[in-house]
Amino acid sequence: MTQLQRFCTKTPNLKWIYLIILSIIWGSSFILIKKSLLGLTAYQLGALRTIITGLLLLAFGFNTLKTIPKSKWKWLLISGLLGSFIPAFFFAIAETEIDSAVVSILNSLVPLNTILLGFAVFRITSTKRQVFGVIIGFIGTAILILKGSELNPNQNYLYAGFVIASTVMYAANVNIIKRYLQDVKPLAIAAGNYAFIVIPALIVLLFSDFFTAETLSNPKLLDALVYVAILSVFGTALAKILYFKLVQMSTPVFASSVTYIMPIVALIWGVLDGENLSYIQGLASILILIGVYLSHKPQSKPK
Repeated sequence: MTQLQRFCTKTPNLKWIYLIILSIIWGSSFILIKKSLLGLTAYQLGALRTIITGLLLLAFGFNTLKTIPKSKWKWLLISGLLGSFIPAFFFAIAETEIDSAVVSILNSLVPLNTILLGFAVFRITSTKRQVFGVIIGFIGTAILILKGSELNPNQNYLYAGFVIASTVMYAANVNIIKRYLQDVKPLAIAAGNYAFIVIPALIVLLFSDFFTAETLSNPKLLDALVYVAILSVFGTALAKILYFKLVQMSTPVFASSVTYIMPIVALIWGVLDGENLSYIQGLASILILIGVYLSHKPQSKPK
Protein backbone atom coordinates (compact mmCIF):
# COMPACT_ATOMS: atom_id res chain seq x y z
CA MET A 1 0.00 0.00 0.00
CA THR A 2 1.38 3.40 -1.01
CA GLN A 3 1.63 6.39 1.33
CA LEU A 4 -1.24 8.07 -0.56
CA GLN A 5 -3.47 5.02 -0.14
CA ARG A 6 -2.65 4.77 3.60
CA PHE A 7 -3.45 8.47 4.03
CA CYS A 8 -6.75 8.09 2.19
CA THR A 9 -7.67 5.12 4.37
CA LYS A 10 -7.30 7.35 7.43
CA THR A 11 -9.23 10.22 5.77
CA PRO A 12 -12.00 8.52 3.71
CA ASN A 13 -13.77 11.81 2.93
CA LEU A 14 -10.72 13.25 1.19
CA LYS A 15 -11.72 11.83 -2.18
CA TRP A 16 -15.06 13.65 -1.93
CA ILE A 17 -13.24 16.94 -1.29
CA TYR A 18 -11.13 16.37 -4.40
CA LEU A 19 -14.27 15.47 -6.37
CA ILE A 20 -16.07 18.68 -5.40
CA ILE A 21 -13.06 20.92 -6.07
CA LEU A 22 -12.50 19.33 -9.47
CA SER A 23 -16.18 19.64 -10.33
CA ILE A 24 -16.09 23.39 -9.66
CA ILE A 25 -12.86 23.89 -11.62
CA TRP A 26 -13.78 21.74 -14.61
CA GLY A 27 -17.40 22.84 -14.56
CA SER A 28 -16.17 26.39 -15.02
CA SER A 29 -13.83 25.46 -17.88
CA PHE A 30 -16.63 25.23 -20.44
CA ILE A 31 -17.64 28.87 -20.06
CA LEU A 32 -13.94 29.81 -20.27
CA ILE A 33 -13.69 27.94 -23.58
CA LYS A 34 -16.80 29.75 -24.83
CA LYS A 35 -15.36 33.16 -23.91
CA SER A 36 -11.95 32.31 -25.40
CA LEU A 37 -13.55 31.45 -28.75
CA LEU A 38 -14.75 35.06 -29.07
CA GLY A 39 -11.19 36.05 -30.00
CA LEU A 40 -9.60 32.78 -31.10
CA THR A 41 -10.30 29.89 -33.46
CA ALA A 42 -10.80 26.39 -32.05
CA TYR A 43 -7.33 25.30 -33.20
CA GLN A 44 -5.66 28.39 -31.76
CA LEU A 45 -7.44 27.83 -28.45
CA GLY A 46 -6.53 24.14 -28.26
CA ALA A 47 -2.90 24.84 -29.09
CA LEU A 48 -2.50 27.77 -26.69
CA ARG A 49 -4.20 25.84 -23.89
CA THR A 50 -1.79 22.94 -24.38
CA ILE A 51 1.31 25.14 -24.65
CA ILE A 52 0.57 27.30 -21.60
CA THR A 53 -0.32 24.26 -19.49
CA GLY A 54 2.74 22.35 -20.69
CA LEU A 55 5.17 25.16 -19.92
CA LEU A 56 3.67 25.56 -16.45
CA LEU A 57 3.73 21.85 -15.61
CA LEU A 58 7.23 21.36 -16.97
CA ALA A 59 8.48 24.38 -15.01
CA PHE A 60 7.25 22.88 -11.74
CA GLY A 61 7.52 19.20 -12.54
CA PHE A 62 10.59 18.83 -14.75
CA ASN A 63 12.64 17.29 -11.94
CA THR A 64 10.00 14.62 -11.42
CA LEU A 65 10.53 13.24 -14.94
CA LYS A 66 13.69 11.42 -13.83
CA THR A 67 11.62 9.45 -11.31
CA ILE A 68 9.52 7.86 -14.08
CA PRO A 69 10.57 4.30 -15.01
CA LYS A 70 11.40 3.78 -18.70
CA SER A 71 8.63 1.20 -19.01
CA LYS A 72 6.03 3.87 -18.15
CA TRP A 73 6.92 6.39 -20.86
CA LYS A 74 4.88 4.76 -23.62
CA TRP A 75 1.81 4.93 -21.38
CA LEU A 76 2.53 8.59 -20.62
CA LEU A 77 2.58 9.29 -24.37
CA ILE A 78 -0.75 7.53 -24.92
CA SER A 79 -2.20 9.18 -21.82
CA GLY A 80 -1.07 12.60 -23.01
CA LEU A 81 -2.67 12.18 -26.42
CA LEU A 82 -5.96 10.71 -25.20
CA GLY A 83 -6.37 12.70 -22.01
CA SER A 84 -5.04 16.11 -23.02
CA PHE A 85 -3.95 16.83 -26.57
CA ILE A 86 -6.84 15.65 -28.77
CA PRO A 87 -9.68 16.61 -26.36
CA ALA A 88 -8.30 20.16 -26.05
CA PHE A 89 -9.07 20.67 -29.73
CA PHE A 90 -12.25 18.57 -29.87
CA PHE A 91 -13.97 20.48 -27.06
CA ALA A 92 -13.07 23.82 -28.62
CA ILE A 93 -14.43 22.67 -31.99
CA ALA A 94 -17.65 21.44 -30.36
CA GLU A 95 -18.27 24.75 -28.62
CA THR A 96 -18.20 26.62 -31.91
CA GLU A 97 -21.66 25.13 -32.51
CA ILE A 98 -23.03 23.93 -29.14
CA ASP A 99 -23.65 25.82 -25.88
CA SER A 100 -21.04 25.36 -23.16
CA ALA A 101 -23.57 23.83 -20.75
CA VAL A 102 -24.68 21.24 -23.32
CA VAL A 103 -21.06 20.27 -24.00
CA SER A 104 -20.50 19.74 -20.28
CA ILE A 105 -23.60 17.57 -20.14
CA LEU A 106 -22.40 15.38 -23.01
CA ASN A 107 -19.12 15.05 -21.14
CA SER A 108 -21.04 13.09 -18.49
CA LEU A 109 -20.74 10.03 -20.72
CA VAL A 110 -17.22 9.53 -19.34
CA PRO A 111 -18.22 7.31 -16.36
CA LEU A 112 -20.30 5.01 -18.57
CA ASN A 113 -17.44 4.66 -21.04
CA THR A 114 -15.02 4.14 -18.14
CA ILE A 115 -16.97 1.12 -16.97
CA LEU A 116 -17.38 -0.29 -20.49
CA LEU A 117 -13.70 0.14 -21.41
CA GLY A 118 -12.52 -0.94 -17.98
CA PHE A 119 -14.44 -4.20 -18.34
CA ALA A 120 -13.80 -4.88 -22.04
CA VAL A 121 -10.16 -3.80 -22.37
CA PHE A 122 -8.55 -3.49 -18.94
CA ARG A 123 -10.39 -6.32 -17.15
CA ILE A 124 -11.39 -3.99 -14.31
CA THR A 125 -14.67 -5.22 -12.90
CA SER A 126 -17.45 -3.04 -11.49
CA THR A 127 -20.05 -3.81 -8.85
CA LYS A 128 -23.77 -3.89 -9.60
CA ARG A 129 -24.18 -0.81 -7.45
CA GLN A 130 -21.62 1.09 -9.54
CA VAL A 131 -23.31 0.06 -12.76
CA PHE A 132 -26.71 1.09 -11.37
CA GLY A 133 -25.27 4.43 -10.25
CA VAL A 134 -23.83 5.12 -13.69
CA ILE A 135 -27.16 4.21 -15.32
CA ILE A 136 -29.05 6.58 -13.01
CA GLY A 137 -26.54 9.32 -13.76
CA PHE A 138 -26.77 8.60 -17.48
CA ILE A 139 -30.58 8.89 -17.36
CA GLY A 140 -30.20 12.29 -15.75
CA THR A 141 -27.70 13.25 -18.42
CA ALA A 142 -30.04 12.09 -21.19
CA ILE A 143 -32.85 14.22 -19.79
CA LEU A 144 -30.55 17.22 -19.69
CA ILE A 145 -29.50 16.63 -23.31
CA LEU A 146 -33.06 16.19 -24.60
CA LYS A 147 -34.34 19.23 -22.77
CA GLY A 148 -31.34 21.24 -23.95
CA SER A 149 -32.08 20.34 -27.56
CA GLU A 150 -35.65 21.55 -27.11
CA LEU A 151 -34.48 24.86 -25.70
CA ASN A 152 -31.81 25.29 -28.41
CA PRO A 153 -33.26 23.79 -31.64
CA ASN A 154 -30.89 25.73 -33.91
CA GLN A 155 -27.70 24.20 -32.58
CA ASN A 156 -25.77 21.71 -34.72
CA TYR A 157 -25.73 18.55 -32.64
CA LEU A 158 -23.50 16.77 -35.15
CA TYR A 159 -20.69 18.55 -33.33
CA ALA A 160 -21.63 16.50 -30.28
CA GLY A 161 -19.60 13.74 -31.92
CA PHE A 162 -16.42 15.60 -30.97
CA VAL A 163 -17.46 15.55 -27.31
CA ILE A 164 -18.55 11.90 -27.38
CA ALA A 165 -15.23 10.90 -28.96
CA SER A 166 -13.43 12.83 -26.22
CA THR A 167 -15.38 10.98 -23.51
CA VAL A 168 -14.17 7.66 -24.93
CA MET A 169 -10.58 8.96 -24.86
CA TYR A 170 -10.98 10.25 -21.30
CA ALA A 171 -12.37 6.87 -20.23
CA ALA A 172 -9.41 5.06 -21.79
CA ASN A 173 -7.03 7.50 -20.12
CA VAL A 174 -8.41 7.06 -16.62
CA ASN A 175 -8.12 3.28 -16.96
CA ILE A 176 -4.54 3.60 -18.25
CA ILE A 177 -3.61 5.75 -15.25
CA LYS A 178 -5.19 3.32 -12.80
CA ARG A 179 -3.74 0.21 -14.45
CA TYR A 180 -0.27 1.30 -15.59
CA LEU A 181 0.62 4.59 -13.82
CA GLN A 182 -0.67 3.92 -10.31
CA ASP A 183 2.79 4.24 -8.74
CA VAL A 184 3.88 7.36 -10.65
CA LYS A 185 3.58 10.71 -8.86
CA PRO A 186 0.63 12.82 -10.12
CA LEU A 187 2.88 15.78 -11.00
CA ALA A 188 5.22 13.43 -12.89
CA ILE A 189 2.28 12.03 -14.89
CA ALA A 190 1.10 15.52 -15.81
CA ALA A 191 4.59 16.75 -16.71
CA GLY A 192 5.30 13.56 -18.64
CA ASN A 193 2.08 13.93 -20.63
CA TYR A 194 2.92 17.45 -21.71
CA ALA A 195 6.57 16.71 -22.43
CA PHE A 196 5.24 14.81 -25.43
CA ILE A 197 2.47 17.14 -26.63
CA VAL A 198 3.85 20.68 -26.21
CA ILE A 199 5.86 20.59 -29.47
CA PRO A 200 2.94 19.25 -31.59
CA ALA A 201 0.73 21.98 -30.07
CA LEU A 202 3.29 24.62 -31.03
CA ILE A 203 3.31 23.30 -34.61
CA VAL A 204 -0.50 23.51 -34.73
CA LEU A 205 -0.35 27.09 -33.44
CA LEU A 206 2.18 28.09 -36.12
CA PHE A 207 -0.15 26.81 -38.85
CA SER A 208 -3.34 28.25 -37.29
CA ASP A 209 -2.79 31.84 -38.50
CA PHE A 210 -2.40 33.02 -34.92
CA PHE A 211 0.59 35.23 -35.75
CA THR A 212 -1.13 37.02 -38.64
CA ALA A 213 -2.00 40.72 -38.52
CA GLU A 214 -5.70 39.89 -38.64
CA THR A 215 -5.57 37.80 -35.47
CA LEU A 216 -3.20 40.05 -33.55
CA SER A 217 -5.31 43.13 -34.32
CA ASN A 218 -8.53 41.51 -33.12
CA PRO A 219 -9.88 43.74 -30.29
CA LYS A 220 -11.17 40.64 -28.48
CA LEU A 221 -7.82 38.85 -28.55
CA LEU A 222 -6.52 40.18 -25.22
CA ASP A 223 -9.64 39.11 -23.32
CA ALA A 224 -9.51 35.72 -25.03
CA LEU A 225 -5.88 35.23 -23.97
CA VAL A 226 -6.78 36.04 -20.35
CA TYR A 227 -9.54 33.40 -20.45
CA VAL A 228 -7.15 30.86 -22.00
CA ALA A 229 -4.55 31.59 -19.31
CA ILE A 230 -7.09 31.01 -16.52
CA LEU A 231 -8.31 27.86 -18.29
CA SER A 232 -4.76 26.55 -18.66
CA VAL A 233 -3.54 27.28 -15.12
CA PHE A 234 -6.60 26.14 -13.18
CA GLY A 235 -8.79 24.15 -15.56
CA THR A 236 -5.94 22.08 -16.97
CA ALA A 237 -2.63 22.20 -15.05
CA LEU A 238 -3.88 22.27 -11.44
CA ALA A 239 -6.96 20.17 -12.21
CA LYS A 240 -4.96 17.39 -13.85
CA ILE A 241 -2.70 16.98 -10.83
CA LEU A 242 -5.73 16.84 -8.55
CA TYR A 243 -7.45 14.41 -10.90
CA PHE A 244 -4.49 12.03 -11.07
CA LYS A 245 -4.40 12.02 -7.27
CA LEU A 246 -8.12 11.29 -7.20
CA VAL A 247 -7.71 8.35 -9.60
CA GLN A 248 -4.94 6.89 -7.45
CA MET A 249 -6.82 7.27 -4.17
CA SER A 250 -10.19 5.97 -5.41
CA THR A 251 -11.36 4.05 -8.50
CA PRO A 252 -11.62 4.94 -12.21
CA VAL A 253 -15.43 5.06 -11.98
CA PHE A 254 -15.50 7.29 -8.90
CA ALA A 255 -12.88 9.62 -10.37
CA SER A 256 -14.73 9.90 -13.67
CA SER A 257 -17.90 10.71 -11.73
CA VAL A 258 -16.59 14.27 -11.55
CA THR A 259 -18.24 14.63 -14.95
CA TYR A 260 -21.63 14.14 -13.29
CA ILE A 261 -21.32 17.25 -11.11
CA MET A 262 -19.54 19.38 -13.70
CA PRO A 263 -22.73 19.97 -15.76
CA ILE A 264 -24.45 21.48 -12.73
CA VAL A 265 -21.63 24.00 -12.33
CA ALA A 266 -21.57 24.61 -16.08
CA LEU A 267 -25.35 25.11 -16.18
CA ILE A 268 -25.09 27.77 -13.47
CA TRP A 269 -22.46 29.59 -15.51
CA GLY A 270 -24.59 29.14 -18.61
CA VAL A 271 -27.62 30.74 -16.95
CA LEU A 272 -25.48 33.66 -15.80
CA ASP A 273 -24.30 34.03 -19.40
CA GLY A 274 -27.83 34.00 -20.83
CA GLU A 275 -28.26 30.29 -21.60
CA ASN A 276 -31.59 28.67 -20.74
CA LEU A 277 -32.24 26.33 -17.79
CA SER A 278 -35.56 24.63 -17.06
CA TYR A 279 -37.00 23.01 -13.94
CA ILE A 280 -36.75 19.62 -15.61
CA GLN A 281 -33.03 20.14 -16.04
CA GLY A 282 -32.84 20.92 -12.32
CA LEU A 283 -34.53 17.61 -11.51
CA ALA A 284 -32.19 15.82 -13.90
CA SER A 285 -29.25 17.33 -12.01
CA ILE A 286 -30.56 15.70 -8.81
CA LEU A 287 -30.58 12.33 -10.60
CA ILE A 288 -26.97 12.95 -11.57
CA LEU A 289 -25.98 13.54 -7.93
CA ILE A 290 -27.74 10.30 -6.93
CA GLY A 291 -25.73 8.51 -9.61
CA VAL A 292 -22.48 9.88 -8.17
CA TYR A 293 -23.39 8.64 -4.71
CA LEU A 294 -24.28 5.15 -5.92
CA SER A 295 -21.19 4.76 -8.10
CA HIS A 296 -18.66 5.56 -5.36
CA LYS A 297 -18.60 2.05 -3.86
CA PRO A 298 -15.10 0.50 -4.13
CA GLN A 299 -14.34 -1.61 -7.20
CA SER A 300 -12.86 -5.05 -7.48
CA LYS A 301 -9.18 -5.18 -8.21
CA PRO A 302 -7.95 -6.01 -11.73
CA LYS A 303 -7.59 -9.71 -12.38
